[in-house]
Amino acid sequence: MATFKEQVLQGIPKILPTKKSFNQNISRAPKRKQILSKEEKKLAIKNALRYFPSHWHQELANEFLEELNEFGRIYMYRFIPEYAMHARPIDEYPAQTKQASGIMLMIQNNLDPLVAQHPYELITYGGNGAVFQNWAQYVLTMQYLATMTEKQTLHMYSGHPMGLFPSSKDAPRVVVTNGMMIPNYSKPDDWEKYNALGVTQYGQMTAGSYMYIGPQGIVHGTTITVMNAFRKTLQPNETPAGKIFLTSGLGGMSGAQPKAGNIAGCITICAEVNPKAAKKRHEQGWVDEIIDDLTDLVTRTRKAIHSQEIVSIAYQGNVVDVWERFYEENIHIQLGSDQTSLHNPWSGGYYPAGLSYNDANEMISTNPEAFKTEVQKSLRRHTEAINKHTSRGTYFFDYGNAFLLEASRAGSDVMAKNGIDFKYPSYVQDILGPMCFDYGFGPFRWVCTSGKSEDLDKTDQIALTVMESIKKVSPPEIQQQMQDNITWIREAKQNKLVVGSQARILYADAEGRIKIAQAFNTAIQTGEISAPVVLGRDHHDVSGTDSPYRETSNIYDGSKFTADMAIHNVIGDSFRGATWVSIHNGGGVGWGEVINGGFGLLLDGSNEASEKLERMLFYDVNNGISRRSWARNEEALFAIKREMKRTPQLKVTLPNIVEDEVLSDII
Repeated sequence: MATFKEQVLQGIPKILPTKKSFNQNISRAPKRKQILSKEEKKLAIKNALRYFPSHWHQELANEFLEELNEFGRIYMYRFIPEYAMHARPIDEYPAQTKQASGIMLMIQNNLDPLVAQHPYELITYGGNGAVFQNWAQYVLTMQYLATMTEKQTLHMYSGHPMGLFPSSKDAPRVVVTNGMMIPNYSKPDDWEKYNALGVTQYGQMTAGSYMYIGPQGIVHGTTITVMNAFRKTLQPNETPAGKIFLTSGLGGMSGAQPKAGNIAGCITICAEVNPKAAKKRHEQGWVDEIIDDLTDLVTRTRKAIHSQEIVSIAYQGNVVDVWERFYEENIHIQLGSDQTSLHNPWSGGYYPAGLSYNDANEMISTNPEAFKTEVQKSLRRHTEAINKHTSRGTYFFDYGNAFLLEASRAGSDVMAKNGIDFKYPSYVQDILGPMCFDYGFGPFRWVCTSGKSEDLDKTDQIALTVMESIKKVSPPEIQQQMQDNITWIREAKQNKLVVGSQARILYADAEGRIKIAQAFNTAIQTGEISAPVVLGRDHHDVSGTDSPYRETSNIYDGSKFTADMAIHNVIGDSFRGATWVSIHNGGGVGWGEVINGGFGLLLDGSNEASEKLERMLFYDVNNGISRRSWARNEEALFAIKREMKRTPQLKVTLPNIVEDEVLSDII
């Protein structure tokens, strides 16, 4: 059999591969609904066959029709590579540039079965967050990356590698777009249709931009959120021990919740309807126990409350049943949320109460209208139970998964008295927006491309030292953020957060990100770190994402439905030094509900990398602070004024604050 490098370099194979068998223990994507007409199915197959020589067309046409009829998509399973899918050390990739090797490493990490939610369907997380639409796109992209020079750029159209174009050494090596639709064609059924045709895809946030690092990325944000939610709701002398955080979802992103609850020090109960997902998280050590009987769950929960335990429990079943039963049993829930993929409610993102997992999957493809009815009925039950608990003192927050948005569309009682806002806050409105994003703090992440845990240990120590030095001279306004992240990075290794690549995340502002990155680059140059480090971030950040129901939900000047910030962010990063950039329609809140962008930057120890990281990371953060300050956010005004004092070249338009009396006198 050909070696890994030989297979990568050949791209589309010269000989038609045999059909593949599947590991039954690996979770599969739900079957998508049949939305294409007869003529559109012909077009979808014709589109798919473009990747292959004509003498294969007859055989593949029949096979692709079978896939389309059975799964609602053409995945081209036959072309899944023979080699194991995981992030290899950077030197094992066939490439002419380290930048290309780093991107190949990140792509493979996104598709690693230990990392990806539905790896056979190239879906990393969120039920539909795809790296590619099909396996032909994967093998072609890897071939392009292996052969590109430092004066070429690969342009990716929603998973499709359009080609290598001449550019320059300073240009990004890859430019990625996902789902960038004409605005009037961005409804959920549009995604179903055009994805089935093979012309667009849902890249989620960090799936289609090759920057997903497993659940660790969301563990940190969830930890910060849960800790601060407890701080908001507990008395000063109380701790989270023995207090309940009830939520649902153990998929690619939501699987972080029980681990975060353990770090925050509470009882976490997380419901999951997919047995394979629950088992996977338990085997990985991300959840302590699995219980599949509701009565047993009640008994175990009472014991944990009485003993003031710190424990995470996966309930294998529907979360609606838990909310209702806990109300009957008078079990107090301190914090409540939900992290099912409600941005994708009709294709397996949310499973309705009263249906088994298998029955629901069958209904998705055979009777989608009935499934939609069941989902909306379940959402009404779900929110009715939540409302009962909040009347007893539960603090419920929307975790940015479009839960309240879809609940409102289902006719649930979730609206505030003004009929415009929701009665429950988004976690960004109450916590991450004013406490983190407005100050410039957001998810800075890195991957050690050597694959060595000792390199990750070294980066942890470097980041800790930098953060501690910055904290000593930081103003009071950001002392809590600094300390939370110092504690996080100090305890990161013992919390066993690594899944897939040797990666880490913490929240830092522009100063922290730049100083940590410069220290990494120096350590690579001196050999203290043995190989390059890839920098990136979640799109869930200060600047990268315009999302009115999540990242920009605490923007109150009327501009939260605009997307200028995200577009400027990706363009600005591209010419300031990013190794690759991405911009997506869709994300954790839904297709048509958000525009989000990201980047990757490879540090190789060079002076050039030092200059690029300085330019790019500064803009990547301060673009968002500027927009937030113009919206009159008090914390952002503080942060941008502080930055302008430190950086004379930065000149930002500041708002003049209008007193309410001026308007009340005239209107």
